[in-house]
Amino acid sequence: GNGRQYMSWVSITDACRAADFLLATPALSGPVNVVAPVPVTNAQFTRDFAHALHRPAIFPAPAFTLRLAFGQLADEMLLSSARVLPARLTAAGFHFTHPTLPAALTALLK
Repeated sequence: GNGRQYMSWVSITDACRAADFLLATPALSGPVNVVAPVPVTNAQFTRDFAHALHRPAIFPAPAFTLRLAFGQLADEMLLSSARVLPARLTAAGFHFTHPTLPAALTALLK
């Protein structure tokens, strides 16, 4: 795709910590977005991931190729955009260990 699609992500550490926080915070009920506070575009995710792996990220995957390989799933999962924020989680006082993707990738790949 064009790489401008937003994607939300969260480190495994923060996902587990958020689950513990939610269990310990009974006043916070209902749906809560467990995502990092800094969503990134697909292009930025690819650059950061390649950098963390010390690999080049040169060629984007053309949308028509993804649609050919994955059909409708390509539009729904790979080419769609969702800029989700953890508004209720942060308003309740949760602090992220890895709020940015480079920090999360560095911790993951240590």
